[in-house]
Amino acid sequence: MFFVYILWSEKSHITYVGYTSDLNQRLLSHNILGTKGWTIRHRLWILVEAFSLPSKTEALKLERHFKSGKGRDEIQLILRQKGLKD
Repeated sequence: MFFVYILWSEKSHITYVGYTSDLNQRLLSHNILGTKGWTIRHRLWILVEAFSLPSKTEALKLERHFKSGKGRDEIQLILRQKGLKD
């Protein structure tokens, strides 16, 4: 089982999209355990949405979609629906 997840940084007002096979560990890494990388500069990350997929191939495909123009528009809609963005 793999997950594609969307995170929101209230500090920086930006999103992050990634995939993982261990969602809880990955969230810990983004918010607490990680010591280097882009995401530590924008902590605290809020999990906006997570999608469960049966294979890594499908997870990578969905992650690529969310990083495309149409996918970014869908993320903005999700953020507005959750009250995170005007």
